[in-house]
Amino acid sequence: MKRLEGKSTLITGSARGIGKAFAQAYIREGANVAIADINLERAQATAAELGSQAYAVEMDVTNQASIDDAIAAVVAKAGKLDILINNAALFDLAPITDITRDSYERLFSINVAGTLFTLQAAARQMIAQGHGGKIINMASQAGRRGEALVAVYCATKAAVISLTQSAGLNLIKHGINVNAIAPGVVDGEHWDGVDALFAKYENRPLGEKKRLVGEEVPFGRMATADDLAGMAIFLASPESEYIVAQTYNVDGGNWLS
Repeated sequence: MKRLEGKSTLITGSARGIGKAFAQAYIREGANVAIADINLERAQATAAELGSQAYAVEMDVTNQASIDDAIAAVVAKAGKLDILINNAALFDLAPITDITRDSYERLFSINVAGTLFTLQAAARQMIAQGHGGKIINMASQAGRRGEALVAVYCATKAAVISLTQSAGLNLIKHGINVNAIAPGVVDGEHWDGVDALFAKYENRPLGEKKRLVGEEVPFGRMATADDLAGMAIFLASPESEYIVAQTYNVDGGNWLS
């Protein structure tokens, strides 16, 4: 028996990267997955690649109408919503003296408000359905500590951990388990941009920061998106029924808590 057989799932920011890897893993476990992304064309291409259990939904997590429409589209397509993964996020870094209001507001709008209000819309739908559900938020090891150049992103992910705790405590009475995953450093196309920012502010050659952070992981390398999929499956499965308001590190040993 597949662990997520027949489950209706919405994954934000899933046209590529970690979200796409989660969608692939969920499909293997029997779920139907809405590939939700601000770029509908890219979401459609990913859904076509993943097969008949996937379909595309246009979604901008900074826009409430778009959030509500995406939830409604999932229910119209699948008849229900069982699982939400709040994966959409944005990264930026700068010294404290160089942080701009635009960067601050953009990161908090996507990483925090986007997580909260997508979670809220999903929870309302799950409560109306009356049979509970699973909500998984994507935090980060950056939410466990401050970093000299990453103040705003760290703050957003600390907020995600806190929101996970509060929402988990509030929603479990409805049978909705809210938990989170805190990855460490995850390889992927986004790391080209991250590496370039570190190169700029730390005066490093391109590629050096990525090499160094990979070497510093106790496991011996950066994570791949697939390394996170097992936890994402577990937190959506019946095996995690008694787990409430927790954030799990999946980081190769980078952060001990």
